[in-house]
Amino acid sequence: MAAEDDHPRPGRLIGVGLGPGDPELLTLKAVRAIEEADVVVYHSARHGRSTARLIADPHLREGVIEEQLVYPVTTEECDDYDDQLAAFYEQCRARLATHLDAGRTVAVLSLGDPLTYSSYQHLHQRLAAAYDTTVIPGVTSITAAAAVAGTPLVEDTELLTVVPGTLPADELVAALQSTDSAVIMKLGRTFAGVRFALERAGRLDDAVYVERATMSGERALPARDVDPAEVPYFSVVLLPSRMPRKPAPLPAVGASVPLGSVTVVGTGPAGAEWLTPEARGVLAAATDLVGYTTYVRRVPVRPWQIRHESDNKVESERAAFALDLARRGRHVAVVSSGDPGVFAMATAVLEVASEPGYQDIPVRVCPGMTAAHAAAARAGAPLGHDYATISLSDRLKPWSVVSARVRAALEADLVVAIYNPASRSRREQVVELKALALSLRGPHTPVVIARDVGGPEERVRVIRLADLPCDEVDMRTLLLVGSSQTQMVTRRPGGAAQVVAWTPRRYPD
Repeated sequence: MAAEDDHPRPGRLIGVGLGPGDPELLTLKAVRAIEEADVVVYHSARHGRSTARLIADPHLREGVIEEQLVYPVTTEECDDYDDQLAAFYEQCRARLATHLDAGRTVAVLSLGDPLTYSSYQHLHQRLAAAYDTTVIPGVTSITAAAAVAGTPLVEDTELLTVVPGTLPADELVAALQSTDSAVIMKLGRTFAGVRFALERAGRLDDAVYVERATMSGERALPARDVDPAEVPYFSVVLLPSRMPRKPAPLPAVGASVPLGSVTVVGTGPAGAEWLTPEARGVLAAATDLVGYTTYVRRVPVRPWQIRHESDNKVESERAAFALDLARRGRHVAVVSSGDPGVFAMATAVLEVASEPGYQDIPVRVCPGMTAAHAAAARAGAPLGHDYATISLSDRLKPWSVVSARVRAALEADLVVAIYNPASRSRREQVVELKALALSLRGPHTPVVIARDVGGPEERVRVIRLADLPCDEVDMRTLLLVGSSQTQMVTRRPGGAAQVVAWTPRRYPD
């Protein structure tokens, strides 16, 4: 026993979540840990006050050792904040290790939850691997703020995103656009930037500001009404659930209402992975969705929206319908696959919007990933140099124009992206394309055949032009015909054969 007493076993580290501020929200386990600890650790600024210490005070036993960790700097006063803070936490690690090596139980107090934007986590990362460690979770300000605001935070299939207000503005906007519900933390000096990001993301009217949730002086109000100069650190902004909303009634024709808007939204070639944050935000904020049935049905159903589905061959009528809805105060998203400006709905909407009677209605285009770029990425980098994009369909322009443009692009030695190469009733064009290409390019020219890119039946192949199987090409297929410089190589990552294509950026003199 004497030898054991001379060399006590290392002690135990406990990260104690104190909850958002109300002492009654301490868990029983947290209280017991504080009462039994040999050492209680808490952080403070240089003024010395510690909210965590105040909450824990009734449970500190007599004779407990207290370690106050005083932050040496704030971000406002130095250029090497990260370096100074890293040095500070290394000093703190050494201080706590002395107690742990002496066999003491060390409880580190943490407001909210110890592993959610906390100071404790920096100590945890430096000590947990060497010592017996327990983390006691706490009620977060995330859920506390929702309770104070009295509104559901997230429901059903909604996404919840927790965002630090310290993000750069563009990243903050993207995060807010791409989620359903959000909690923005780390406010204080960042609030002006957060408010700007909310406005840019089109979410400011939804945002609820909650200050000192569960503490004395708590309050909740619309974020739009908050003075940025009066925002303390203990505050968050909520973007609560929109699921309880119902569609706003459509005003009568001729009723005097503010103009709405039309946004033509590109959803990418297929699936949620191809959707940009901006497009996701526009689709979620719209009062009405208008589009071809197949494309509208890719968009999640939301209870506050009305969906207007139509056939794929009524583009002008669809555009006029969307603009008429905007005239009646609706905010309409016209859903388009790929990029709306590439053989898609943006032209149809702007053409009608340029007519008398529609010119005052706000219209904008929200870009999306094009099918050509998606297919090229799957195949390698065949569009690495100059290229042309041509639709092989002669439904809206004569075949003489189509074939002349294809010939011109091939004679110019451009890579050619071919949209709409064939349909059930239109089979001869792709045969003529192959023959024309073989008359101007070598038989070994690489061709990418991309079908259903991003979809469940995706198949992308790189083959020789001479081997192009015209009978397999349909409207869900996109072709990329290489230039004289396009390369086709078989690689073997992990031992599996992979044929890739790329077009060098340098062109020979």
